[in-house]
Amino acid sequence: MNIEARVLDAIDEAGTVRALADLVRVPSVTGGDAESELQDRCAGRLAELGLDVDLWKLDLEALRGHPDYPGAEAPRAEGYGVVAKTEGEGEPALILQGHVDVVPTGDLGKWEGNDPFGARITATTLHGRGACDMKAGLAANLAVVAALQAAGVRLARPLAVHCVVSEEDGGLGAFATMLRGHTGDAAVITEPTSGKIITANAGSLTFRLEVAGRAAHGATRHEGVNAIEAFWPVFTAIRRLEAERNRDPDRLFAGNATPYPIEVGTVRAGDWASSVPDLLVAEGRLGVRLDEDPGDAAAALEEALAEIDDPWLRENPVAITWPGGRFASGRLPAGHPLLAETARAVEDVTGTRPGTTAAPYGSDLRIYAGAGIPTLHYGPGDVRFAHAPREQVELAELRDVTRALALLVLRRCGVR
Repeated sequence: MNIEARVLDAIDEAGTVRALADLVRVPSVTGGDAESELQDRCAGRLAELGLDVDLWKLDLEALRGHPDYPGAEAPRAEGYGVVAKTEGEGEPALILQGHVDVVPTGDLGKWEGNDPFGARITATTLHGRGACDMKAGLAANLAVVAALQAAGVRLARPLAVHCVVSEEDGGLGAFATMLRGHTGDAAVITEPTSGKIITANAGSLTFRLEVAGRAAHGATRHEGVNAIEAFWPVFTAIRRLEAERNRDPDRLFAGNATPYPIEVGTVRAGDWASSVPDLLVAEGRLGVRLDEDPGDAAAALEEALAEIDDPWLRENPVAITWPGGRFASGRLPAGHPLLAETARAVEDVTGTRPGTTAAPYGSDLRIYAGAGIPTLHYGPGDVRFAHAPREQVELAELRDVTRALALLVLRRCGVR
């Protein structure tokens, strides 16, 4: 039996599902204590598998003061980094990366059984917060390492496994990992890709708008200016700008009519039912185009709002600020062999050549690419289920991705 067949046979599919269920049952909402707990578990598991593990506490004050700080949206008192490497000569030939944090659950009543972290398993599917985004990818990464150990394979060049925090709210964990000096020849982030390979990410910025009104008693509303009505031309301008910015997207976004969406996610106005509201606060996200400087994207929205032809807004311009995470775009360099190598591994497992696409959302890809590490996404799950009360992952996808990653590791790292 050749080495590849031996490693594939050594993959414990049932054990991988159990490991995924264990990961989902840790409620590692970004910024919370359970996020640190899961990092500790990952470090312990990687050490058990014989890897050299670097587990460190993030210096949050220093990171926040760094000129390239990627921003954050969730309160955070601590964070930990985890990087593990197999034996071998030189820098890692490949990094498998995954984030341990998940987004909040939302209304518990929307979840079947009211338990987002129950890791409910059916014949074909595992359900729960983080199952898709992206603990299935984490489970696949760990399963590859376990299979290498079980098969008694020693790699010629190191494989690195990076487990990071804070991806969901800006990428602080990946940023800290790069600053610590952990690098490699190439990286695969096992985010959900629905069987495709994602070679580029759009970026996104979080904006906050303050739209002024003029307070008055509701019974004499014509004496005031309703901030909600003042917001209408602002929202219209946002939709107009979105259409302009999506007229000619990169060909990687073929089939996606709006790869750079601009959306208003929250709107708050007024403080009394019988008063004319004198302030509206809206927050949302602005898509950053491929290869676009995030500052240029921000300027485009600022200019669009400044040009609104409205008498009230000319005298009371919209105030815009940029809190939260700053996701630049990123992409795998054209012609880099990682794409062909990953595609071949996937085809050898599934019998089908995977498509190549780009994602309209930000991720840690841009941080690794910005550090000079060619990076792509390939992992189990469908992103349409992410961040939703129907979050789930197909177990067949988990199996296929684990097997493809195992082949990629063997071929890229080589065997002693």
